[in-house]
Amino acid sequence: MNFIIALTEDNSVNRNTFLQKISMLDNMQLAFIASNGHECLEQLKGVPEGKRPQVIFMDLEMPHMNGIETISLAKSLYPEIHFVVLTVFDDDEKIFEAIKAGASGYLLKHEPAAVLQEAVMNVLEFGGAPMSPAIARKALQLMSKASLAVSVEEKNSLPEMITTREEEILKHMVNGWDAKRIASVLDISVLTVRKHIANIYDKLHVQSRAEVINMAHHNKWFNT
Repeated sequence: MNFIIALTEDNSVNRNTFLQKISMLDNMQLAFIASNGHECLEQLKGVPEGKRPQVIFMDLEMPHMNGIETISLAKSLYPEIHFVVLTVFDDDEKIFEAIKAGASGYLLKHEPAAVLQEAVMNVLEFGGAPMSPAIARKALQLMSKASLAVSVEEKNSLPEMITTREEEILKHMVNGWDAKRIASVLDISVLTVRKHIANIYDKLHVQSRAEVINMAHHNKWFNT
């Protein structure tokens, strides 16, 4: 059985290393390689449903849109896709944020091909959460903290590329307001509101009001 995977990584050396590892595995089919989060989401738009990657290996530190933001947005649009973080970092905050965003696993980049293969099979066949040993220890430490239960209930932050005005308009959209009502309350033209909405759709890689509202609820952006 072949598994369909993809990689999002901005470093060309790391991309080539990953490709070399995957070439050693007979049951891995590479759907695409993206160099940042925006490119990953654009690639996913163009892939037919039956050919979408089942697992995407995701770098964290990338320009334009980092891995955590990408996972959070992509899980809203494609909940069936699993994300396994590939990183050189094992600090508490990044592990916690990646798990909250919806990552299914967390591996260090130096792991060999066999570990990548095992991670894919673990996630898809057994519903597991593959982690490098160093990451697993950190995760257990996080879970042992009493503050974790409270933190999980907190709302997630909006992606950084959403401006203050766009956030304002997005919040009104989630509350069911149309462009005319938003324009009236904000004292701007309907055309300006629609332009902001178009920018929001573009930045979040969605195509409809329903998708953006679903994404906002999924990520608890405006929970009080």
